[in-house]
Amino acid sequence: MLRISASSQRIILTVIAIFTIISSASAQSKKRTLWAKTDSILSARYNKGDIDTAYITRPTQKWAIIGRLNFSGQQIETEGIDEGTHFKAKMNSDYKTTASVAVRYLGVTLSVALNPTKLWGKYKDYELNFNSYGKRFGFDVIYHESKNFKGWHDFEGMERIKLPANMLSVKTLNLNAYYSFNYRKFSYPAAFSQSYIQRRSAGSFLLAASAQGQRATLKWAEDQESKLKVFNIGIGAGYGYNFVPHRGWLLHISALPTFIVYSNTSMRFQEDKVSLKYHFPETIITGRGAIVRNWSNKYLGLSMVYTFTNIGDDDSLEVLNDKWRIRAFFGIRL
Repeated sequence: MLRISASSQRIILTVIAIFTIISSASAQSKKRTLWAKTDSILSARYNKGDIDTAYITRPTQKWAIIGRLNFSGQQIETEGIDEGTHFKAKMNSDYKTTASVAVRYLGVTLSVALNPTKLWGKYKDYELNFNSYGKRFGFDVIYHESKNFKGWHDFEGMERIKLPANMLSVKTLNLNAYYSFNYRKFSYPAAFSQSYIQRRSAGSFLLAASAQGQRATLKWAEDQESKLKVFNIGIGAGYGYNFVPHRGWLLHISALPTFIVYSNTSMRFQEDKVSLKYHFPETIITGRGAIVRNWSNKYLGLSMVYTFTNIGDDDSLEVLNDKWRIRAFFGIRL
């Protein structure tokens, strides 16, 4: 049996302790090096000098803590002819409210959102919002899954049918994107992410692209249902303007109309299928507005994104979609 003297044990323990300290220091050094490289890359991107600083600037603070309150809703209208009978329906989702907290570092934001009523079991819908607003290019992606639509359905010559919650389930995906030509003087982020500050009024022409996919199922009874399928893509152009009436204030408005260049939409009543016929103009229109107040290292404001889709012809099948979101926000830059 191998025996180790007390002095040898102390030496071994000392070597292990030294090795542990060196390893820990090395790990900490690697973390600092990685953080320094990440900070350098983000700083270079953040301070890239291709903007006119007489019109827009970057905040000097690297960090920001932001609180947000979102309020949103959706409406769907359908109208058409089924075997010679005129029909029309209108359905509205419940309004949805979410609160979120976000942390931003050099233009990169991480946020967590919470719907209070969902915790209480009163709201079972799901919505995902992902947006990116850059000085040249930006987009919104909104996915909404809802079973709380309420409304009514009319068939010509019949009594109006009330549609309570849980009869209609809808899954909707909206995408809209823009490209700003005058990005050196006009800033979308100044209005919607506050990662820039607009110092003087400026506007810009914008290229736009939009897409929408939607599936809706209306259950009349266990063995009776109607289904709506929508997919379309649109391209177009618009204009945005940032108005600075006074130092620290910003008013934004923009409209991005796109004309649908591809559409595949149909509605099925049991075994009967009603296909959408193209009817010019079919459009997807995205409107945005914002009011922002900057002072010291703080800011607050309101912003709005509204999407309207008009496809088809009421002589066969027409579908109108409205989706909107209002956001109140307050931020502190550190």
